[in-house]
Amino acid sequence: MLFHPGIARHRPRWTQAKLLIAPATPYGETVMPEPETQAKVTHDEMTNAIRALAMDAVEKAKSGHPGLPMGAADIATVLFTKVRKYDIAAPDWPDRDRFVLSAGHGSMLLYALLYLTGEPSMTVEELQRFRQLGSRTPGHPEYRHTPGVETTTGPLGQGLGTSVGMALAERMLNAQFGGIVDHHTYVLVSDGDLMEGISQEAIAIAGHLRLKRLIVFHDENHVSIDGPLSLADSVDQVKRFQACNWNAVRIDGHDQAAILRAIRKAQKSEKPSLIACKTIIGFGLPTRAGTSKAHSDAPGPEEIAGARRNLNWPYEPFVVPEPILAAWRKAGKRGRPRRKAWNAALELLPEAAREEFERRVRGDLPASFGEAVSAYKRKLAEDRSVIATRKASQGALELLAKALPELVTGSADLTPSNNTKVAGMQEIGPSSYAGRYIHWGVREHGMAAAVNGMALHGGFIPSGASFLTFSDYCRPALRLSALMGIRAIEVFTHDSIGLGEDGPTHQPVEHLAALRAMPNMLVFRPADQTETLECWQLALEAKRSPSILALTRQNLPPVRNAFSTENLCAAGAYELCPAEGGPAKVSIFASGSEVSLALDARGILASQGIAARVVSVPCMELFLAQESGARQKVIGGAPVRIAVEAAVRQGWDAIIGEDGIFIGMTGFGASAPYKDVYKHFKITPEAVAEAALRRWIG
Repeated sequence: MLFHPGIARHRPRWTQAKLLIAPATPYGETVMPEPETQAKVTHDEMTNAIRALAMDAVEKAKSGHPGLPMGAADIATVLFTKVRKYDIAAPDWPDRDRFVLSAGHGSMLLYALLYLTGEPSMTVEELQRFRQLGSRTPGHPEYRHTPGVETTTGPLGQGLGTSVGMALAERMLNAQFGGIVDHHTYVLVSDGDLMEGISQEAIAIAGHLRLKRLIVFHDENHVSIDGPLSLADSVDQVKRFQACNWNAVRIDGHDQAAILRAIRKAQKSEKPSLIACKTIIGFGLPTRAGTSKAHSDAPGPEEIAGARRNLNWPYEPFVVPEPILAAWRKAGKRGRPRRKAWNAALELLPEAAREEFERRVRGDLPASFGEAVSAYKRKLAEDRSVIATRKASQGALELLAKALPELVTGSADLTPSNNTKVAGMQEIGPSSYAGRYIHWGVREHGMAAAVNGMALHGGFIPSGASFLTFSDYCRPALRLSALMGIRAIEVFTHDSIGLGEDGPTHQPVEHLAALRAMPNMLVFRPADQTETLECWQLALEAKRSPSILALTRQNLPPVRNAFSTENLCAAGAYELCPAEGGPAKVSIFASGSEVSLALDARGILASQGIAARVVSVPCMELFLAQESGARQKVIGGAPVRIAVEAAVRQGWDAIIGEDGIFIGMTGFGASAPYKDVYKHFKITPEAVAEAALRRWIG
């Protein structure tokens, strides 16, 4: 029996915690208690295989985080060998239990589990290449990069926030498709995860919505990088979660029988559950266990040797004896009968329901989607209404919600302002998951992370909404959506100084540039109803990129006068209005609300005998992704180039060049009616025309 400094007791063997009841599955079969895999293999040995691989990989890399994998190994062993519904041969099985390692710095825990359970791509060689260029074992888990990784984690709190969206998507799909969707979301969080502000938003959302299929393990070791957790925190997390309408308990995180009992109880709860597991960080390390030195330092040869003695693990680095590995490989296959039963149950669904479920899981849009968009565009070509693009977006959503049953919208307590709720869209609540509209509360960060989780889960195209200036509150989640390449959409209204009276605290000026700087993020700023519809279409079709729609509060006139079956916004920029009376002397580039302003400036220049053209730039990212020849054709050869946007200049030089003229913001905004604000900052047709004339004449 294993002893360890700091543990004044024996650890009970797993074999004392037999399953007494065979739980029924939703597919009709029964999962019986498993016999011991081999008499000589104990669950302590299986757990120590995780610890050994983790410390060996960190030691070889000379960097990493051995503390969490070694401390949380008992939790992981119980979850992956006795509880979690998964089949290692089918990592994309739609009804698998999700496992999110929110404490992504402990990535070797997940990599060890993937290797031990038999993920083909996770070889010993990959473990030996931990944190090396091109390996499948990067420092933090990366979605799409490593099979079996459900979401990219590392920024603390993000995994927890993302898991809320996964758990919500499961309940919503269950409400629509019944028992064919019936799984749990398990999350491992650290003390650090729960100190991040996003954690409060996430647990408040989950508690309010009573997401009972969400079970969170807290690796409660009370050690942070700086030292004892008591240096900075004294929160009782169990009481905190209970106050947020969670079922929460505290157990010994090294007692595998207690872990199993807590999970079984949590599975029966009508609330989300927290299982706070008291653990020792770096369990097994002779001098560093229980200290901050176990968190992220390579242990060193002497510490590794001592850990091997403490853990009774006399094997060479990266060696797992065949009996222990065989026991783990069997655990990786234990869900196969359930997966096969699920496949059979799926085939028994009515054909239409099965095809719809499979389409939505694949992420394909309905075949009729393009026709529906085209019909609405034809209608808009005849509509001369002067409306804000946030209202134009609402009109588009009226159509899109009918065409796409998977489209989910919501708002961070700004529903009347964001205009993301349309007629007939039922609201999601604690007692009903059959709807498609989510009130996230004043929780922009939690909303964006949960939207990521819904997109990752599959079956939905989720979108959230707030004001553009508050994109700052959720930027870490936005960044992860771009890094992962997922179809997560955010509607950010009140996109400029054009919101007027609320003043500079609410008037974004640097936000467009900041968001455009993010790789793989599509930032759309449409100019009228038609462009708004086209931008929505592009966002919905972008499977591998998240999107932002930056929309106005103020009313705008239509700028597109003719119907086109082509989505002109798809190029990112296009000539909206050519020069008349000869070659263009001036090219005016603008986005969103400033496009109509640019058209007015073109008219002023024409009256002065200066031929000018206007180019609409609804998506700079799509435009800059075009080949050089296509970009140059749109940019044109006019000697004077002007960009107009009620924001800062950054990013526009790629189009107008360093010598180009920029009409926009150089500081923060001001509180006044929006027309007065535009005049005050000299973002007017007259200012554009005057700047062009000075450059042309001068």
